[in-house]
Amino acid sequence: MAEERKSLSGLTEQEAQEFGTLYTQGFAFVTVVAIFAHALVWAWRPWLQ
Repeated sequence: MAEERKSLSGLTEQEAQEFGTLYTQGFAFVTVVAIFAHALVWAWRPWLQ
């Protein structure tokens, strides 16, 4: 059985793909929460007149 090649990070190609997917989903989630929070604050006290 051949060993899988690893990159400088120590991850295999499949592990790197999984990490990238989770990182992207996490970033999108945090961005959506931030936009929602800004919308709530805007509704409460608009900062631009």
